[in-house]
Amino acid sequence: MNQIISVLVENKSGVLAKISGLFSRRGFNIESLTVGPTDDEKISKITIVVNTDEKTVEQITKQLHKLINVLKIQKLDPGCSIRRELVLVKVNTENKSRAEILEIANIFRANVVDVCKSSLTLELTGAETKINAFKELLKPYGILEFVRTGMIACARGKNIKK
Repeated sequence: MNQIISVLVENKSGVLAKISGLFSRRGFNIESLTVGPTDDEKISKITIVVNTDEKTVEQITKQLHKLINVLKIQKLDPGCSIRRELVLVKVNTENKSRAEILEIANIFRANVVDVCKSSLTLELTGAETKINAFKELLKPYGILEFVRTGMIACARGKNIKK
């Protein structure tokens, strides 16, 4: 089962390497990893998605707490958090299929970010299920490139600062 761990860290060089090294040394596979600064330039937020059980997440959390640059760790409950991904999809187009692809994009509220004679590039944000459904509908037209950011997440309400 996918578990989401949100980690606030000092925004210093080498912190991400220490965290990813912790996972690799213990044989934990990271499904998704995103990093970005918060509103405080001295702090970054790392969102880590791992496919493991609750006991292993507890073990990971204990190991993360030992790292000097880690400020706060929170396991995000899927029912009490907001999760999103961003994708860019370049789709093969012909004159006849372009309108159909644009209709699919409209239904999913995707944005057209590039138009060429033989392709369209679409941008979509949403939950994993929405992204997967979008991808499946575009497959018959020929996906030329598919780039996915990985999950970002935050707790609902006032559960966590930053």
